Amino acid sequence: MAAASLTLKTAVQGAPSAVAVIIPSKPTALTTTYADLVAEIGAFQQKLAAIGITKGSAVSIATVNSYEFIVSFLAASWQRAIAAPLNPAYKQDEFEFYIDDVRSAIVLVPRGAYAAGSPAVKAAQRFNAAIAECYWDPVAGHVALDVKELGQLKTATPQPLLAPEPDDVALILHTSGTTSRPKVVPLSHRNLTRTMRNIQATYQLTAADRTMLVMPLFHVHGLVCALLAPLLTGGSMVVPTKFSATDFWPDFITHKANWYTAVPTIHQILLKHPAPSPLPSIRFIRSCSSPLSPTVFHLLEDTFKAPVLEAYAMTEAAHQMTSNPLPPQKRKPGTVGLGQGVEVVILDDAGNPVPQGTEGEICIRGENITTGYLNNPEANAGAFTKSGYFRTGDQGKKDEDGYVVITGRIKELINKGGEKISPIELDNVIARHPAVSEVVSFAVEDEMLGQDVGVAVVLKAGERVSKEALRGWVAERVAKFKVPVKIYFTDVMPKTATGKIQRRIVAETMQKQEGKAKL
Repeated sequence: MAAASLTLKTAVQGAPSAVAVIIPSKPTALTTTYADLVAEIGAFQQKLAAIGITKGSAVSIATVNSYEFIVSFLAASWQRAIAAPLNPAYKQDEFEFYIDDVRSAIVLVPRGAYAAGSPAVKAAQRFNAAIAECYWDPVAGHVALDVKELGQLKTATPQPLLAPEPDDVALILHTSGTTSRPKVVPLSHRNLTRTMRNIQATYQLTAADRTMLVMPLFHVHGLVCALLAPLLTGGSMVVPTKFSATDFWPDFITHKANWYTAVPTIHQILLKHPAPSPLPSIRFIRSCSSPLSPTVFHLLEDTFKAPVLEAYAMTEAAHQMTSNPLPPQKRKPGTVGLGQGVEVVILDDAGNPVPQGTEGEICIRGENITTGYLNNPEANAGAFTKSGYFRTGDQGKKDEDGYVVITGRIKELINKGGEKISPIELDNVIARHPAVSEVVSFAVEDEMLGQDVGVAVVLKAGERVSKEALRGWVAERVAKFKVPVKIYFTDVMPKTATGKIQRRIVAETMQKQEGKAKL
């Protein structure tokens, strides 16, 4: 079937009797075949249709990695609805922002969340979204959709079962921008299935491959590379609820996985734990979403005796853009490889190609790329060049073999182990503290995560607050991964000659001051 005509329904191509999903659990794992999975998705689609979910309905999913996540995500897309996965660890304010921003028709939460009055439930109630607990019911042998409140769907009528079309939006994700408001990225069935095809080709995935899925499914990395691409190839996946260094290798070996994809932070955590003996046969290890240092690259290959393939991806490209290839082709530490079904060019500020080896902005073009941000003409105007290339905001070059080397970020996002954090979003939160006069957030280097969060703070005259108290105040308002690890109090915020604040200058000034204080 041509990629152009694929949807997330027609792209589930495993043999009916083949294993599709394994959920590790005690005493026995839940193992489902492709026949089971397709039937379960179809049944769940009927449940969604019965309460009024139809084309364009936003279905927010706030559950951990699980069989119910996989089923509900695919069922929503089959019904021409739009899946909107959310980090289940968000605080209520964060859920409210995302539920409001996408106009969620229904919010799916774990079993017990409604009675507990979870943050997602309270946020859904504020915006009159329907609320349903979604979980695997082992007694009934199906994924339950236990509707607790119909909200805005009270007046909806049952809908017919629909079949998705390639240009339907299947997924919306937010990407942290350098503006205060995260941008909404719509990805169509066409965008997603193109990347699935590209990933299949890059890693030569077949029905014999089984991945260990440890990336969160509310991120495009885990969702597209570890979930959707294997479904296209008839392969399978082992899906624990979360990454655990102690369970990783026992589950990998017990359930016969042969590859995994993760952020460098996870690779480094695995390196800090004893390697299994004997080692399982690992076909390849993929690294993405944050730069992998050459040191960690070599440690991984030496420890696990498998080729390590670093890739480069972003939400707007439905994940993968480039990757180092499998042997016998060259893989180069410190590079993100070659374009994979995606045209990759290096352009200057005027949008013209630069000579090979010269730095410029990495720009891309392909069927996988979003047509533009939702309701954001200003961002769209700057997102594409006149010749139709998408501007990644990353600076880089191509080496003598055409491999892409990322040399820096044009954007100012903080990339904490693959979690992208908008500094302006964080500024806006911390600035609400009654003692804070000025605040500037920025990235600080971190050996394990690549980057972590630092903030410079000017207090109001006569006010006092400790670093611990400020950190605790922030932790009540944002997800844990956004809480600053470094807080620098300063009397004057560094500014340029024209009075502008540049995060890089602020970061360098704060770190120099800290260095002098230690002398």
